[in-house]
Amino acid sequence: MKFICLGYADESKFASMSKEEMDAAVEECFAYDDELRRGGHFAGGEALQSATNAVTIRQRGGKVDITDGPYAETKEQIGGILYLEAKDLNQAIALMSKHPGVKFGPFEIRPADEEFNKLIESRSKALQAT
Repeated sequence: MKFICLGYADESKFASMSKEEMDAAVEECFAYDDELRRGGHFAGGEALQSATNAVTIRQRGGKVDITDGPYAETKEQIGGILYLEAKDLNQAIALMSKHPGVKFGPFEIRPADEEFNKLIESRSKALQAT
């Protein structure tokens, strides 16, 4: 099964860290990602820029409304996405509970909708064929 792991963090924690502390924290996370790779569990991921660079769009009254920043009204904002392969949710939880990134904020672990993603993939292939 594929799982999407959304990593959240309070950006103020990073701002208070020295460069050496930040470098060590990043290396610790990368080292665990390497463990996931070796076990065949790391299927990819993306780091995100600061939430201060985000916008949120929504439709209101038939018009698109754009606001600065993320929609969530919390200190913790999404900082990255990790694609995980695991046999089930329990294994995904066990794997991610050891990730050093948990020190900086929660991870939301959600199964990918593989049926819907197959539809997306087939549409992409159909468009490439034209």
